[in-house]
Amino acid sequence: MNFKFLAVLLTAAAVPQAVVAGPLAYAICQTAGCNGLAVACYAGAGFTFGVAVPLAPPALLACNAGLGGCMAACAVVALTPTP
Repeated sequence: MNFKFLAVLLTAAAVPQAVVAGPLAYAICQTAGCNGLAVACYAGAGFTFGVAVPLAPPALLACNAGLGGCMAACAVVALTPTP
């Protein structure tokens, strides 16, 4: 058995690695956070999220603005290193 290779492997495994949570954190943020809030906002305004309306009332425009801000915050989460 190659003990040098084994020593390097064990050392690499023991040293904490910084990883980017990226796709998983981004998906959780969007699905559980942003889209959940958007659905609640639309329901509060009396509409169904995902159904197109010809002329969006101001309440839906506010919901969409909030959703956009939340999605932008999620993009930052996707790029943040996670220990």
